Amino acid sequence: MDKELFEKGLEKRKGTLGADYVEKNLAAADDFNRPFQEAMTEWCWGFGWGDETIDVKTRSMMNLSMIGALGKMTEWELHCHGAINNGVSKEEIRAIIHVIGIYCGVPQSLECFRVARKVLKEHGMLD
Repeated sequence: MDKELFEKGLEKRKGTLGADYVEKNLAAADDFNRPFQEAMTEWCWGFGWGDETIDVKTRSMMNLSMIGALGKMTEWELHCHGAINNGVSKEEIRAIIHVIGIYCGVPQSLECFRVARKVLKEHGMLD
């Protein structure tokens, strides 16, 4: 493991997903999934998110598009919270879901709207 890249990833991961979530997630890791948690923090968050070429807001918008296209709704919900933390607006989330609907189909966009509504309510951005 590259300790420096891991620490950079940990900082980026906490900045987007929240320190409480990340610390709880890492503390719950066991011998079975800890190596993956460490590698993912180093690679995805340290190498990927640590590349400052793309700002965190844009990266969050990209993630919502890609994860939404894949239909991975648990991760989409997590990254929807992260996107809001990174400055993505309700209107931008809606526009992303429109694109998901165009390229991935109406049923997938409806799933994204359902989850986005829940997340936006939790953040006080929707009645």
